[in-house]
Amino acid sequence: MDWITELIFPGNTSIASTLVLYSFVIAAGIFIGKIKIAGVSLGVTFVLFVGILMGHFGYEVDSNILKFVREFGLILFIFAIGLQVGPGFFSSFKKGGVRLNMLAVLAIALNVLIVLGIYFFGNINDINALVGVMSGAVTNTPGLAAAQQTAVQLTNSPDEANLMAQGYAAAYPLGVIGIILSMFVIKGVFKINTDEEIKKIEEEHDASQLKPDILSIEVTNTLVDGKTLLELHDVITCNFVVSRIMTSDKQIIIPTSKTQIHRGDILRVICSAQDAERFHAVLGPDVDMDWETTPRPVYSRRIMVTNSHFNGVALGSLRLHNGYELNCTRVNRAGVDLLASPSLRLQIGDRITVVGNLEDIDRLAARLGNSMKRLNQPNLITIFVGIILGIILGSINLGFGMKLGLAGGPLVVAILLSRFGYKFKLITYTSSSASLLLRELGICLFLASVGIAAGKDFASAVFNSTGMWWVIWGFVITVVPLIIVGLIARGHDRINFLTIMGLNSGSYTDPPALAYANNSTGNDAPAVAYSTVYPLTMFLRVVAAQALILAFA
Repeated sequence: MDWITELIFPGNTSIASTLVLYSFVIAAGIFIGKIKIAGVSLGVTFVLFVGILMGHFGYEVDSNILKFVREFGLILFIFAIGLQVGPGFFSSFKKGGVRLNMLAVLAIALNVLIVLGIYFFGNINDINALVGVMSGAVTNTPGLAAAQQTAVQLTNSPDEANLMAQGYAAAYPLGVIGIILSMFVIKGVFKINTDEEIKKIEEEHDASQLKPDILSIEVTNTLVDGKTLLELHDVITCNFVVSRIMTSDKQIIIPTSKTQIHRGDILRVICSAQDAERFHAVLGPDVDMDWETTPRPVYSRRIMVTNSHFNGVALGSLRLHNGYELNCTRVNRAGVDLLASPSLRLQIGDRITVVGNLEDIDRLAARLGNSMKRLNQPNLITIFVGIILGIILGSINLGFGMKLGLAGGPLVVAILLSRFGYKFKLITYTSSSASLLLRELGICLFLASVGIAAGKDFASAVFNSTGMWWVIWGFVITVVPLIIVGLIARGHDRINFLTIMGLNSGSYTDPPALAYANNSTGNDAPAVAYSTVYPLTMFLRVVAAQALILAFA
């Protein structure tokens, strides 16, 4: 029975016992993390605490293996995060997103200022411990990972990394609680009625709906009689598509840019909802028309773009009408309908809606791929090319000894690839399940490694007066910036409370707090705000943690 002893008892660092240890830590951590207290769970972060517990009881991993697993898990996690947030990273600065992102940046700046105040005037003058406490207080694991990797590069010693992990673990639980508590404080200060906030956000959503609207309009204006659709675009200066026309003699045609419209024609127009009144003013009134039951020689179908040749190709270059006698009415990308403008560049996974003859639709579908099986295949070339480029970028000295490292480099490259990869014929599409698996596997390997390494000295470092101050200062770092930002957002900017809940959760990249906000309101407004600030926040959290280590280590 010696083999059982070698596998499950501490003191053995063989490959088999290491695999058993990692598997147990990750499985137990995920299982315990699903337990909810007051509707909130810590999720995968519990892997860290199980790892600490096992390390405390003497379980070890060979230092070289532990370092490799930790860094590889980190790279997988960070790269998957970058691919996830990349498409929305640049668009998050548009319109109302600028205000929310600036408030999130203010929260980050306040976090850093409090850390500096503690460092210079408080009773903790170890920057490694403080950065760990800050990362736990704002529930940001990538920031912890980036700071650890930077500290190890500077000192070539794991001691500082372990100290950060201990500070992180001490501050994290109250970090989650503090984020939710800040929501109650803002709600109480301004005497907010959640039901009224939900009603307001729904009214605003209905008033500003930007998704494509489908209109059936009868042409009654004699001034446009005989004009072509190309000339109509000069009169109505917005993006729109006329997918079908029923002529006055009840014939249904698929129009081209040269097709003339006449009085009595009924046009099927796809445009943005806010542009509908323009068409009523120029063309005529709405009419009741069920295009799907009206006898016609045309069909409407959705085609998936799965042929990599068309990744990044402009929709207009497909020449759908000249080559296939088809019209494209809209493009669905990640569940969002987009207007089918000629300049819109297609991406793998897009679903385009076309109308025309069934034979022509089948020809286009064969060319574009239209294969769900193809979407299920992971694009591993892009992932590993991106990892190579990320490691190279992370190794470049940016000045003052600062490097993006194994956390920042892959993050930046993944963001850029997800946004501009199509220009280099790189396919960045990954199914949601595959992306989640990659991200969760990476973070579990990383947290298990960090916990096992930090567990040996965790009790002696945390369960004393120093550890008590880690918890106290961590709670201050969590709550104070959120309350200040919340007061500004509500008192000065008059932002809806549901949006503030998402802002608080997103500025601390905290899924448990977002889950609480969604469950308590039954509305997706918190998730919208969360996704608006999440990309920039994630990037700045990584940079801020590294900058503090480089400045004071």
